[in-house]
Amino acid sequence: MKTKVFLLISLLISLTSCGSLKKSNSSHRKSSINPKAIRIVQHAKSYIGTRYKYGGTTKRGMDCSGLVYTSFGKENIVLPRTSAAMSTKGKPVKRQHIKKGDLVFFKTGKSFKRINHVGVVSKVSENTIFFIHSSSSKGVIESSLSTNYWAKSFRYAKRILPL
Repeated sequence: MKTKVFLLISLLISLTSCGSLKKSNSSHRKSSINPKAIRIVQHAKSYIGTRYKYGGTTKRGMDCSGLVYTSFGKENIVLPRTSAAMSTKGKPVKRQHIKKGDLVFFKTGKSFKRINHVGVVSKVSENTIFFIHSSSSKGVIESSLSTNYWAKSFRYAKRILPL
């Protein structure tokens, strides 16, 4: 009798743990990254070190929206050419749901009243969001949204690519 009860309890525990494992795997699939996002970020990273050039879209010089425009264009996704116009596209994303490939928008400087800077999210690690962009002082670089300057200038994120 004790053996039957033990076997029944063991079976129930086994089935319960398998069910929770399946839930974990399915939620993991939902959070996976779109393969296009991976390629877009790789393309953007290939420009790291490129100098800043207003209106630039090549290795000879690149501005922030040029980097995003070119990187998405490599995947046949056509975006507007300016950061302000790009900011009208896509779906808003809450900060805690930002993923690789999402766009982050900023208002930099005191005199700017509209979006004037954009970057593409390159990595999300725990609570830190990294993005690639073209800085007027440093060219194409990867920065963290946690740094004081970018945290103060950040306005919102948008998702262009479907999950």
